Amino acid sequence: MTSKNTPTSIRTVVVGAPVAVTAIAFSILDVLASAGRGWETLHGEQPGPPKFQGSLRTLDGQEYRDVNGRVVMPDGRLDSGATPDLIVVPALDLDPRSPLPDLLLPVAAWVAHCHSQGSIVASVCSGAMVLAASGLLDGQEATTHWAFADGLARRFPAVKVRRERILIPAGEGHRVITAGGTSAWTDLVLYLIGRFSGEVTARHVAKSWLLDPHSVGQLTYASLAAGRQHEDRLVADGQAWAADHYSHPTPVAAMAERSGLTERSFLRRFKRATGLTPVEYVQRLRIEEAKQLLETTKLPIDEIAAEIGYSEPSSFRSAFRKQVGQPATAYRRRWSMIAHTE
Repeated sequence: MTSKNTPTSIRTVVVGAPVAVTAIAFSILDVLASAGRGWETLHGEQPGPPKFQGSLRTLDGQEYRDVNGRVVMPDGRLDSGATPDLIVVPALDLDPRSPLPDLLLPVAAWVAHCHSQGSIVASVCSGAMVLAASGLLDGQEATTHWAFADGLARRFPAVKVRRERILIPAGEGHRVITAGGTSAWTDLVLYLIGRFSGEVTARHVAKSWLLDPHSVGQLTYASLAAGRQHEDRLVADGQAWAADHYSHPTPVAAMAERSGLTERSFLRRFKRATGLTPVEYVQRLRIEEAKQLLETTKLPIDEIAAEIGYSEPSSFRSAFRKQVGQPATAYRRRWSMIAHTE
């Protein structure tokens, strides 16, 4: 959760090194940078100030070649500038059967020093080996990629390795965070965004980037705002009315009456302008509102169905599953896991 003491822009360092997985390092920086900007841009809103001030830094600040031969230019040295608010060690291309390479030991020492100065530190996948070498995982639960779990437990017996977990905030104030496999960077960034910028921003980022650890498809992130643009003022008036009256028992008939057209003529004109029939459009409005209520309230699902205009809960459940691609109960459970920071 954000607080009065949380900086406006979180100084964030992602650790670079020849063994760092470049795609993960830059993906973390890119997604964090989109918080407060990406969703707003997609919806024609004014982006706010950056939530995260990110940089890729290395021990010496010099360019390096990663394991695939790509030249990477970092933003500077690890020890340059003020102590970061947040440090992320990305996935590392390591041999799980071998000790941590010597080149990463100074990184571990720097991470430990910054943590002592107040930094929150996090790792993705095999990056947990660096946090373990720093001593920050001693006595704490931690997770890592399944291929590294045994090695982590063997080399650092003080660490309580939980190989089944995706994300573990640990320590006093949850200032040490480990994420499991390589793709768990998505879970980590959503957690961090939720922690520093709030759950709404985390949901917006997840929907913009289609970040879904369970791969349920794009429907769960679909936003009605991405619909077809048109200049038919009569239809636009009907859409504006429907946005406030989607729970009306006969919304399509009411929209047609409001337009002054016959219901058949209104249907043709509406579909020509929007690509949807009025019934389809109202249903999308209802389901979009249901998604918001499932994300942000604890209302029973049957009450949500009635709230948005469905007289039969079974009809709502069927429509929701068809449009979103998963049951309403599964949708609520999944979004309740995003950005929990307790």
